[in-house]
Amino acid sequence: MEIKRIDNIEEIIKDIIENKIPFNKVIGFRINDIQNGKISIKFSMKDDLVGNYYFGILHGGVIASALDLVGGVTAFYALLNKYRDLLFEEKIRRLSTLGTIDLRVDYLRPGKGDWFIASSKILRLGRKVAVSRMELINDKKEVIAVGTGTYNVG
Repeated sequence: MEIKRIDNIEEIIKDIIENKIPFNKVIGFRINDIQNGKISIKFSMKDDLVGNYYFGILHGGVIASALDLVGGVTAFYALLNKYRDLLFEEKIRRLSTLGTIDLRVDYLRPGKGDWFIASSKILRLGRKVAVSRMELINDKKEVIAVGTGTYNVG
């Protein structure tokens, strides 16, 4: 059986996040940086994302979604690296099980800003579970929220 390789995985991940998932397009999630397993997404504040209309503050669900997305993509990327030598079909089978098991979000300050960046790093990648630590900052580099995501990977 032939081993298939994905040469430009960063471009594939970027295309999936930005163009293939309708929810991400509605929010406006864009890849900010993706290299060496470190991934961040960026999105701009807009009226549709307001949760507190009086103060114009970003909706908590948008914050949680941004953290979950970047945490899950970081786990996905780490899993790809872990399985880089597997046959394509086996790699796809294992990656298809990836999903959020648990998400904890700590809202540290109101979501004010012109734009936001969510970033993530892997804390642990095991046989069955990956754990990511995420952070959301605004255009003033203020930490808006942090999170921990646990993802099924096995």
